[in-house]
Amino acid sequence: MPAPASRDDDPIGRLDDPDFPALTMSQAAELLGVQAAFLRSLDTAGVLQPHRSPGGHRRYSRHQLALAARLRGLLDDGHTLASAEVILGLQDELADARADTARLQATVDRLRARDADG
Repeated sequence: MPAPASRDDDPIGRLDDPDFPALTMSQAAELLGVQAAFLRSLDTAGVLQPHRSPGGHRRYSRHQLALAARLRGLLDDGHTLASAEVILGLQDELADARADTARLQATVDRLRARDADG
């Protein structure tokens, strides 16, 4: 009996992985409601670097599509690409800081509850 395939060997099983490059450029563009040129421009600018298939074709992950959608929203609001990149970075840092704060607050609450019981 053959050994079970690893997750890396099973592309269908990897579809749940938000970093798995499952979408072609045309599929990604259609899902985002943009022209393929928009995605190419993000790649050229180094903002979004899609995976390349063995034939050199761009492949996008769900994570990359989410990033492209966020960028598109900021660009549609009139931001330059450079400012949109900065805004996204700051938004991500803020989200990380809020998550850290929530984890620390949960730890403090747990320790206070333990001290009150003990």
